[in-house]
Amino acid sequence: MQEKIKNFINKVLESIQMEGVNFSIEHPEDFKNGDYSTNVAMVCSKNLKINPKELAEKIVGEMNKDLPVEISKIDVAGSGFINFHLSREFFSKNIEEILNQAEKVGSNSKLSGKRIMVEYTDPNPFKPFHIGHLMTNTIGESVARILEHSGAKVGRANYQGDVGLHVAKAIWTIKQRGFPAFTYENSSNIKKATYIGECYSFGSSVYETDPKAKEEIDDINQKLYAKGEEREKNKDIYDIYDWGFEITMEAFEDIYRLLGTKFDFYFLESLMAPVGEEIVRANIGKVFEESDGAIVFKAEKYDPKLHTRVFITSKGLPTYETKELGLTEEKFKTDPDMDLSIVVTANEQEDYMRVVAKAISLIHSEHEKKMFHITHGMMRLATGKMSSRKGNVVTGESLLRDTIALVAERVKERDWNTEEKNIVADKVGVAALKYSILKQSIGGDMIYDFEKSISLEGDSGPYLQYSYARANSIIEKAQKENILPDFETIPEEVFEIERMLYVFPEVVDRTRDLYEPHHIASYLIEVARAYNSFYGNTVIVNKEDINSSYKIAITYAFSFVMKKGLQLLGIEVPIKM
Repeated sequence: MQEKIKNFINKVLESIQMEGVNFSIEHPEDFKNGDYSTNVAMVCSKNLKINPKELAEKIVGEMNKDLPVEISKIDVAGSGFINFHLSREFFSKNIEEILNQAEKVGSNSKLSGKRIMVEYTDPNPFKPFHIGHLMTNTIGESVARILEHSGAKVGRANYQGDVGLHVAKAIWTIKQRGFPAFTYENSSNIKKATYIGECYSFGSSVYETDPKAKEEIDDINQKLYAKGEEREKNKDIYDIYDWGFEITMEAFEDIYRLLGTKFDFYFLESLMAPVGEEIVRANIGKVFEESDGAIVFKAEKYDPKLHTRVFITSKGLPTYETKELGLTEEKFKTDPDMDLSIVVTANEQEDYMRVVAKAISLIHSEHEKKMFHITHGMMRLATGKMSSRKGNVVTGESLLRDTIALVAERVKERDWNTEEKNIVADKVGVAALKYSILKQSIGGDMIYDFEKSISLEGDSGPYLQYSYARANSIIEKAQKENILPDFETIPEEVFEIERMLYVFPEVVDRTRDLYEPHHIASYLIEVARAYNSFYGNTVIVNKEDINSSYKIAITYAFSFVMKKGLQLLGIEVPIKM
């Protein structure tokens, strides 16, 4: 509808020789002032040096000569704003259209034919699944779904650090404690993965305090890059490596299933390192240069905001930057027809990623406009202590499972079977975390509050799920009463919820263009409040009410929009709560 009004305004401007004007169309804060408002008269008046209100009245006069059926009236407000009031017919037709679209509500084909790869999550084997991994997974999955909803072919990619000092630290500790004797071999995968994470943490601490341990860990790190016969010579190290890699990767998959993510591509640092190293060495003297035995990229030569980064150390080891270079090369080889490569990381990686992007642009200029970097802030707990409810150091996994456990405590008295309780606890717990992350502007830091996140009132994911479940129960009640959606009799009154529902496609468009899921999150809270107000002030299921079928149609429309909106955030909807 916004596009229709824009075209209508341009047509009128053309008729009075004022075409080519750059104006805006927005929704007024109060629906009493109309459904759309434009500043077109104020923009034009600056150029023509005439009174904006008089010009607005002239433009409205021209508009009223051929008013579209979707608009009931147009008026002038303030110093020259033009307000558009949509017709009752428009709103009822929109409800009908939503019912016809059902699961496809809000979809479009604006990215049809585009191939996009989104890389996110990126946890490292041999290390715990941290809060940052949880945040980038939540954001990346939502962005991927939003792009798909606009017709793009999206490939989900996961880049994992299977080599590096962190692996050496874990292997050193496991070796010291005894392998395979002391590995919790008969325990659950979660316990084994937790043990590996603890070994990494211990190895990290001794690396900083014990010179002998540091030397041994550095030696293991060097050997992790060995190939062929050299690998066979270090079988004791690689036996531990193979075991730990399999355990932690399986543990990550358990988390992905819980979060609702399934990856199409897995890229490993160990395989990207030689690709990146070959590129770096082939471009010494062109892009890279030698410095004190290392190979560096002096990015400030090309952009004063950038700085020098080491790509290959004086010991001959590739750095993160070189591996990132190899990863980008491999991505475009994997999908040569890719239109866009998106990477989601924490803010702290922004500077080094900009340097890598500049180096890539000098080597492959055709990639430069096909790369986009999304960064997110940090999460802190409302308690101020970065520890889980059980007192352990908080990880992304512990935060997720603690939230699910908290929900499970709240539903244990419900008259449901165990399976139903577990399903609801999982879905609501995941929703609580994901919504808490996505409701924030993704570049800023956030505070996570366990209690507020699972509240069925206010600004929370469970509140949105509960609103959907409420609508679903009303639909079930109507079906028992044989009251089905119908558009034969429509009330004169336009309900606030109707004024919210038609906006959904616009919100999806804005979210897609800006890569900012918080716009959908904010919209869903507003539409849920509008529906709950509609529910509280209106008897919806009533055989004696000739408008009951239309009110049920509104309820169906709300349920479709809420379900799809939550799905775009990566949140599932339980049928009951």
